[in-house]
Amino acid sequence: MSLEHIAATSFILIAAYFIRGITGFGSGLIAVPLLALFLPLTFVVPFMLLLDFTASIVIGGYNLKLMRVREVLMLIPFGIVGVFAGTYLLVNLPQTPMLIILALFIFVFAIRSLFYLHGNKIISAWWSIPASLTGGTVAGLYGTGGPPYVIYLTHRIHNKSELRATLTALFFTEGATRIASFVLAGLLMSRDVWLAYVAALPVVLGGLYLGSRVHPGISASQMTRLVGILLLVSSISLLIKAMHA
Repeated sequence: MSLEHIAATSFILIAAYFIRGITGFGSGLIAVPLLALFLPLTFVVPFMLLLDFTASIVIGGYNLKLMRVREVLMLIPFGIVGVFAGTYLLVNLPQTPMLIILALFIFVFAIRSLFYLHGNKIISAWWSIPASLTGGTVAGLYGTGGPPYVIYLTHRIHNKSELRATLTALFFTEGATRIASFVLAGLLMSRDVWLAYVAALPVVLGGLYLGSRVHPGISASQMTRLVGILLLVSSISLLIKAMHA
């Protein structure tokens, strides 16, 4: 990586994990599209997996009491199925179509977040099946499986601190599954991925710390709209890259 790419990666990661520290999600959604502008997706996804798994451990360490255990347990089974399906697609699909699909996927979620398009009605727990299956597949394929889970859980949990804790616990479980599937697929056998992970840890921990300090003083709607703006920029940039690939 050039010095410019190292600087860009550092800026992207501290912004992504600042958001993660506040909301409990969003690091992959922000970082993967931007990093994919100058790095291969087969490097970016396992790299972000290791960082996200570490972030889940760090945040989860002081959020366990707020976690909704039942919600996490309902999402795990089909989420695991989706992770293995998404990993298979990551290894076997060509990258240009994958980038276009990812850009469109991020764009849809960006618009939803930007305009705060969700109500306050509690939805049925049966929605956990399509949410977890879709979330697991997208996570295995793109490393950004948060949106389906977030859409589901924001309609089940209205307390922002409980939502953050539940998402963190869920992503820890999903991350462990993805690590197993990536090992089997050979995606975590690269020395470069592990060296980049170790080098990025101080930046990630700094972002998480700053985000955690901001979390108590910001409203859920404000943070959701901010994430929407960042995702919108990321999706447009990724689509431009895909069209010029």
